[in-house]
Amino acid sequence: MTKAEIVERIYERVGFSKKEAAEVVESIFEVIKARLEQGEKVKVSGFGNFVINEKRPRKGRNPQTGDEIVITGRRVLSFKPSQVLKRTINVEGA
Repeated sequence: MTKAEIVERIYERVGFSKKEAAEVVESIFEVIKARLEQGEKVKVSGFGNFVINEKRPRKGRNPQTGDEIVITGRRVLSFKPSQVLKRTINVEGA
């Protein structure tokens, strides 16, 4: 599903104009991004949690040359679905 499809669904279900629906979707994503940038957990009840995890630097190997390299530390985004979402997916997918 794309952002445009989300806007279209809001337009159809809520009755906002397409411009208003697009502004709502964009605002929601901006709030989520800002919180994640600050290292905060974003919890959407009944859907799941978005969490930033810190990866420490570690040793690795270049697969082509076999040379040892240091993989720099970084922040990674993880999503953990809620139990409600897991049950919904498993019931519908059966």
